[in-house]
Amino acid sequence: MAANLTPQYLEAEKRYREAKTVSEKIESLEEMLRLIPKHKATEKMQAQHKAKLAKLREEAQKAGSGKHGLSVLIEKQGAGQVVFVGPPNSGKSSLIKALTGADPEIGDYPFTTRAAAPYMMRFENIKIQLIDLPPVSAEYLESGQIEMIKVADAACVVADAADPESPGSLETVFSRLTEKRIAFVRDGFVPPAEEAVRLFRKKTILAAAKTDLEGAGDGLEALRFFFEAQLPVLPVSAERGDGLEDLRRRIFDLLHVIRVYSKVPGKKAEFESPFILPRRSDVMRIASAVHKDFVEKLAYARLWRGNEITGMMVNRDFALEDGDIVELHL
Repeated sequence: MAANLTPQYLEAEKRYREAKTVSEKIESLEEMLRLIPKHKATEKMQAQHKAKLAKLREEAQKAGSGKHGLSVLIEKQGAGQVVFVGPPNSGKSSLIKALTGADPEIGDYPFTTRAAAPYMMRFENIKIQLIDLPPVSAEYLESGQIEMIKVADAACVVADAADPESPGSLETVFSRLTEKRIAFVRDGFVPPAEEAVRLFRKKTILAAAKTDLEGAGDGLEALRFFFEAQLPVLPVSAERGDGLEDLRRRIFDLLHVIRVYSKVPGKKAEFESPFILPRRSDVMRIASAVHKDFVEKLAYARLWRGNEITGMMVNRDFALEDGDIVELHL
């Protein structure tokens, strides 16, 4: 059986070969494992990738344990991992508390967050991991922060809309990270060919926080004026809850994943625990996720998609969408 590697997989493999740092290699390998077709012809490749990934993660952890400050990696959980980045006192931790119901340390003084901390945010019927990173400033940017940003699936930059100094503080954040070859970009951004390899790009949204405070209206307009060409700007208030549902949806969209539900013939679909798959996954991907033996034994599948499709027989390479229900027949 041929491996039938997709163009997306081959692109991820190219990024792995060209990767200069451990974190870049880890991210590329994780992407390769997500994209590789799951069948017998690729089992050896999958095992090799997993072994390399385990070795790289161990190497990264050892590198982090020998330094002061931030640990290099936090193991990914849920449907994806999103890092929250911002200057001091941006409202980052308060926003995470509002999104997750967790209780990160919050203070009205700089650098309340001293170490990366993971929290789980519920979005509809799944959970997404949010990482609260220490603030970035002209004086403070550790290697562990850089590694976490590179490894994460996406980023949310948080700015204080009520602080007239926020545009300048954000410019400092972006400038410090550009020095480390990291660029925050809007989802779907395609760099010019001559810049494609120069910077490590991270899909990002900009949350303009504290919109309930006096002066936030003018501050929001300033943030949009300076940064909306680079990033989508979402006004939010952790205090009042304004914009939080939109932010949850935008975070989910950044992950480029879909939720697919497996249905046993003659029974109802189970909607509490969807399979999380990359966008553009096909029926073979859900079959391999349910059980590796299904890949070779699958005869056909039936698919339900809202009111558009009800029980239609589909081929193995049929492209799936978020919310699809698939019934596998062996």
